[in-house]
Amino acid sequence: MAMPLAHQSGPEQRAPASNRLIWLRRLGASIGRPVFAVVLAMVAGIIVIMITSPGSFGDRLTEAISAYQALFMGSFGSLQSLSYTLVNVTPLIFAGLSVAIAFRAGLFNIGAEGQLAVGAITASAIGIHATTWPGWVLIPVLIVAGALAGAIWGGIVGILKAWRGAHEVVTTIMLNWIAFFVADYLINGPLLDPALANSTKPLPPQATFPLISVFYNHTLGTFLPQIAGPQAYLADVTFFFALIALVVYWFLMSRTTFGYEVRVIGQNPKAARYAGIPTKRNIFLVMAIAGAFAGLGGVFHLMGQFPYYLTGSTFRIDTVGFDAIGVALLGHTTAIGVFFASLLFGGLRQGAGLMQLNANVPGDLVYIIQALVLFSIAAEFLPAIQRALPKRMFSRLRPLPATAGGSLTVVDLPENDNGSLHDRESNGGDSHKDDSTAEHSPGQMQIAEEE
Repeated sequence: MAMPLAHQSGPEQRAPASNRLIWLRRLGASIGRPVFAVVLAMVAGIIVIMITSPGSFGDRLTEAISAYQALFMGSFGSLQSLSYTLVNVTPLIFAGLSVAIAFRAGLFNIGAEGQLAVGAITASAIGIHATTWPGWVLIPVLIVAGALAGAIWGGIVGILKAWRGAHEVVTTIMLNWIAFFVADYLINGPLLDPALANSTKPLPPQATFPLISVFYNHTLGTFLPQIAGPQAYLADVTFFFALIALVVYWFLMSRTTFGYEVRVIGQNPKAARYAGIPTKRNIFLVMAIAGAFAGLGGVFHLMGQFPYYLTGSTFRIDTVGFDAIGVALLGHTTAIGVFFASLLFGGLRQGAGLMQLNANVPGDLVYIIQALVLFSIAAEFLPAIQRALPKRMFSRLRPLPATAGGSLTVVDLPENDNGSLHDRESNGGDSHKDDSTAEHSPGQMQIAEEE
C-alpha cells in the first residue's frame, strides 16, 4: 500500500540549511575514503622513516618531519616546483581518465601505458615525415592520429572482451608488451635519428607547444608583469588540454545517455542486457575511448616537453600508465577526483628527489606511500572502522512523514521469495494495487522525505 503523495517541490523550494547538510554528507562520503587512505599512508611512511633512521626517538621524528617537509617543498613549495609537478600531472590525468572510464564499465584497463606508447610513436612517425606542413595543419593531425592510434589499441581489447570473452587484464598486458617492443623497433630502426643514439628525430618546431610561462609572456605579459626566466618553468600549455579532457570526461559520464549506459553496465551487466542496453557495443566504445585518452597523454607529452623526441626503452621503464590505476582508484573515477589524485601522485614523484637530497631519505619512500594508498583503498579500512564504531556516529537522514513542501523520493522495498511486496503479505495476500501506485514499477513506491 502506498503512502499519500505529498506536494512535490522543486530544488528552489527546499530549505537552504537542509541542502547544505545533504551536500556536506555527500561530500564527506565521496572524499572520506581517499583522504583516509592518504593520511594512513603518510602515517605509515613516518613509521617507516622512524624505524630505519638512527638516533633517539626525537631524532627519528625530526628526520621524518624533515623528509615530508622536503617532499612538499620539492612538489609545491615554489612556483618553479609546481611547474615541475605539472609536467608529471598532465600525462597522469590522461592515463587516469583512461583507467577511470574503463572502471565505470566494470573493466580493468591495465593497458594505459601501451596505449600511451602507441599514441606517442604514431605522432612521432607522422611529425618527423611532415616537416613542411604548417603548424595549423600538423598539430591537429598529430593529435587526432595519436588519439586514433590509442583508440584502435584499446578497441582491440574491447572487441576481444565483448565478442570473444577474453579477459581484459590478460589482453591489455599482452598488448602492452607488443606496443613497447614495436616502439623500440621503430625508434631504433625507421625513425632513428642518425645524429642521436637510440632516439628518434625531434618534431619540427611548428608541431610543438610552448611553455605556459612563455605563452603568458607573449599574451597576457604584453600588458601585465612578465615572468622572468620563463624557460625555468617547465610546465607547458598541454596542461590546459588535460583540464579540458577532465571536463569532457565529466560531461560524457554524467550528462549523456552513453555515460548512463556505461554506469549501468558497470553496476549490473545482466540488468543492462535485460533493459536492452547494447552491452557489447558499449564495451567496445569504452575501451576505444579509454585508449584515445591514453593516446592523447602520449601525444601531448611528446609535443609539449623538450627535446620533443622519443628514446628507446622509454615506455618499458615509464610508470605513468600503471600509476594511473592508483589515480583512478584514489579519485573514485570522478573527474575532480582524478585531478587531485594526479596532483598527489605527480607531486610525490617530483618531490622524491629533493627529499632524498635534503633529508637523506631514499626516494623510494614515495612508492611505499603510493602502494599503501592503494592498499588502504582496496582493504577498505575506513568502512571497517565505521562498522566497528557506534552507528549513531554515522547516522544518515531518515525518511520523515509526508509534510507540505516535502520532496518525493523513490525507494526500493524488500521483496519476499515470490517477488511480492511485504505489505501484500500484511494484507493477507491481497494483490490489489492502489491506483496511485499503478504507474510505478513493482518493488517501488514513493514516499515523502523532508529535506
